[in-house]
Amino acid sequence: MKLSRARLALIIGAAGLLLLVAVLVSPLLLMSMPSFLADGGITVDCEDTAQVEEVSDSAASDIPAEYLELYKEHGKKIGVQWNILAAVGKRETDHGRSTLPGVSSGTNSAGAAGPMQFLISTWGGKARIPASSEFNGYASDGDGDGVADVYNPADAILGAAKMLKRNGAPENVRQALFVYNRAWWYVDQVEEIARQYAKSGVVKVPPQASEDCDDPLVEAAPSDLVAKILQYALAQRGKPYLWGGTGPDSFDCSGVIYAAYKAAGLTIPRTTFTQWPFGVKVLEGEEQPGDLVFFNAGPGTSADNPGHVGLVVSKGKMLEARCRLCGPIKVTSYQARDNRVGFTRPLQNPDVIEQIKKLQNPSL
Repeated sequence: MKLSRARLALIIGAAGLLLLVAVLVSPLLLMSMPSFLADGGITVDCEDTAQVEEVSDSAASDIPAEYLELYKEHGKKIGVQWNILAAVGKRETDHGRSTLPGVSSGTNSAGAAGPMQFLISTWGGKARIPASSEFNGYASDGDGDGVADVYNPADAILGAAKMLKRNGAPENVRQALFVYNRAWWYVDQVEEIARQYAKSGVVKVPPQASEDCDDPLVEAAPSDLVAKILQYALAQRGKPYLWGGTGPDSFDCSGVIYAAYKAAGLTIPRTTFTQWPFGVKVLEGEEQPGDLVFFNAGPGTSADNPGHVGLVVSKGKMLEARCRLCGPIKVTSYQARDNRVGFTRPLQNPDVIEQIKKLQNPSL
């Protein structure tokens, strides 16, 4: 069918108009894309080793300086977005400035207390507990004074960070907030405050917490064998910690590493205490994916007898099953941990070298 010049001109003009609209609108779509992602997350720069959200002008003017530093300090320490912590503090008590019952003393009608509004039962049974005491709850000593005080901002904010981490943050902030206060309108309000407090206007997911960064980690593995170890280990993300667990539904810190090596056809010791002397020691800065990183943490441990271990997945990042109250198995940063003992390379143990030879040549 032949087109008249007038009709052709009309079609070309319409196409041009559509192209112009696309050019004008697409940058706006790109800018607002994070809010349209199906899982509520945002795009992540996997090469960004910090991705710490900057403070917006509204946050700087609204949050007391003491509180802002505590949100940032304990958010970084525990691995929770500081602006989510700050948003909870704002929504609950206006960063401790509220004069309502239960903020500076006593409890409110629901039994909540302190600037982060913990139920006393959730805190640990009493408002003030010696830090050395054994208790079930989120009572924390955030300023090192020996007391876990629900009314002390340093203690309460640290406890809130632990609770959010235990229930899904930083990966699943909405789930963590819903557990904090079981109402979706509350979750929406806190997220909106957190966006206002962030200079970017979004709630960022740290790159080590994003599954979008798993494939690049596996692809960057120094060998196919290490890739198999990482692939299995990363697939356990989101599963719960269980002391003594070796899978498939739950693991402890050394158990998930033992299982990851086993999935690659290798057998290494089962426990942290036996994994530490097994691998060849690696100097800090020379560690690589597949190595183990150890920490002086847990009962009966020391610098010569570390009680916690993680699997290095890239420089600065490890997969770990940390503890029952620390949230699910996840990828976190090991560089900020001041109780780090050292690194080992199980793949250079003589027994493992022989196992690798057999894998490569089964006839041996």
